[in-house]
Amino acid sequence: MVLELTLYTASYFLLFFLFLYLVYFWGTSSAPGEHVHNVVMSNIINVALKGVATQSSLYGDGQAHNAIDGNRESDYQLGSCTHTAQETNPWWRVDLLDVYRVTAVTITNRGDVVPERLDGAEIRIGNSLENNGINNPRCVVISHIPARETYTFQCNETQGRYVVVVIPDRKEYLTLCELEVYGTPAGNHL
Repeated sequence: MVLELTLYTASYFLLFFLFLYLVYFWGTSSAPGEHVHNVVMSNIINVALKGVATQSSLYGDGQAHNAIDGNRESDYQLGSCTHTAQETNPWWRVDLLDVYRVTAVTITNRGDVVPERLDGAEIRIGNSLENNGINNPRCVVISHIPARETYTFQCNETQGRYVVVVIPDRKEYLTLCELEVYGTPAGNHL
């Protein structure tokens, strides 16, 4: 009886974890750059946390490193969001310090005002710093992230050391309240 109960419990947990695995890897769209809602990323490491962030300019206290501080607070006034000056093609970049196969990028948008500023922004991933990394392959064009929301975009293991967010061909401010990068080391260490 006890052995049967233990086997039953073990089987239940095995099926549960298999279900989570399948939902994460096959239950989400495999289309590059497609937004995936409600994906649980808790057991995967955010490799951006140990990276080095920079951006095209600075407005107020919106330092580049605020987007990789591990805090999804979306109220700019509370000090955890980035902010560039208003400029054409504003960009923000994280150097992951090694090459990764990026499976997903998660962005938390500003929640207090103007969430539409991110509309049309692009996520680019690659190894080049040419044109501040803006020439790297594009993972996605962000159509819209509502205020205070966190969206995850699948990047199909695009390899790169740099993850860039740019608002192309528009004079705009760029604000990110958190950017998370999920992936695995590519194996070619720098």
